[in-house]
Amino acid sequence: MPVPAHKPPRITAFANQKGGVGKTTSAINLAAALAQSRRVLLIDLDPQGNASTGLGIPRHERGAGSYAALAGGQSLAALTRPTMLDKLTILPADPDLAGAEVELAATERREHRLADALAVPDMAGFDDIFIDCPPSLGLLTLNALVAADSVLVPLQCEFFALEGVSQITRTIDRVARSLNPRLALEGILLTMFDRRNNLSELVAADVRAFFGAKVFATVIPRNIRLSEAPSHGLPIALYDPRSPGTAAYEALAVEFLARRKMAR
Repeated sequence: MPVPAHKPPRITAFANQKGGVGKTTSAINLAAALAQSRRVLLIDLDPQGNASTGLGIPRHERGAGSYAALAGGQSLAALTRPTMLDKLTILPADPDLAGAEVELAATERREHRLADALAVPDMAGFDDIFIDCPPSLGLLTLNALVAADSVLVPLQCEFFALEGVSQITRTIDRVARSLNPRLALEGILLTMFDRRNNLSELVAADVRAFFGAKVFATVIPRNIRLSEAPSHGLPIALYDPRSPGTAAYEALAVEFLARRKMAR
């Protein structure tokens, strides 16, 4: 009997042009939670390289990574690195990524460089590919949106967050119309939620009233252990398995997969 072909991986970009909203934390920890049962590739497309650091790859040990895939045309399979979780692989952000926006500006198919790099048989071994975008709407983020099937938008529960989420959703609509018609909003994830703070409750209520079912039911709490874990190069599930942050991202993984199943 012929072996059935592996389904192509679902590509999700984690994007918000506002920094400090829990974007990288969410990409790392949702990837780690899913990697208990699924093969996940996390692409660090942020020149700051925080996703790489958060998974135990310090800057001086990275070597070639996402910049080499974008600008150098090197195979992603040759650039990816294992992590402490068997089913979680990372494409780290190499130091040259900071200059990629300027260098790519004059290249052909500049918005499609990441999509082209991912359109190879090697990627079929993954179930999910996550892209951690920089906190901007420049060419690197545009590459992620052109390559992705969907966008997950982490949203900090604070007053200015609502302005940021409206901007990223407009960008998603423009990219879907002009460059990537399959691109959709995966969902909005409320982060840094503080139940002792009335503002968190008000922001959450406003976001749910406006975006409805697009907002994940799971909420990520403000948790000191989540802030500490990256400095140890570990996802929260390995740093503190009993923390509220671990429980939240495990619940998010369950909801994430349930939504995918319903969307089929």
